Amino acid sequence: MQIVCLDLEGVLVPEIWIAFAERTGIADFRRTTRDEPDYDKLMRWRLGLLRQHGLKLADIQGVIAGMAPMAGAREFLDDLRSRYQVIILSDTFYEFADPLMRQLGRPTLFCHKLVVDADGFVADYKLRQPDQKRHAVNALKGLNYQVIAAGDSFNDTGMLGAADAGFFIHPPAGIVTQFPQYPVNTSLAELRVSIDAAAARLLAA
Repeated sequence: MQIVCLDLEGVLVPEIWIAFAERTGIADFRRTTRDEPDYDKLMRWRLGLLRQHGLKLADIQGVIAGMAPMAGAREFLDDLRSRYQVIILSDTFYEFADPLMRQLGRPTLFCHKLVVDADGFVADYKLRQPDQKRHAVNALKGLNYQVIAAGDSFNDTGMLGAADAGFFIHPPAGIVTQFPQYPVNTSLAELRVSIDAAAARLLAA
């Protein structure tokens, strides 16, 4: 039995924080897990920026409401779900993801939660568990699934390493240099071919 695990931002939908940076004109929000491997450090820095600029959860959600999945992402996901079990493993937050999940046909999503204060500011965040992507893949393998995974950032490498087959999808060059063991795909169409080839190889093994 096989299951495909995909990252969300940068794979199926645009990076939320980059879209937020463009809408607010605050370039510092462009920093993502493609740039910072320490997720807690990145999030603490983002929370400080939000407070510094007086920006609330509703401001972020307002930007997300105008976002759409990447071109072809819904069709890619529908095709995968017709042939495999699929889980989205993301370090985003349920408070961000809902409008985008709706547009993607509500795939299964494992992510995190925000802590919002009485004034609507994001006061903190709660991880579902640290290094949740890798733990999820290992748990699925423990249930006797063969796992194929794809992502684009530093925080995906644990998931890719734990999977039976792991792939990058249009990652930054710096990450490719550090993790040359993961084949690089430059489009969703190419990734579909890679996933199918890996699935056939694993079945035949």
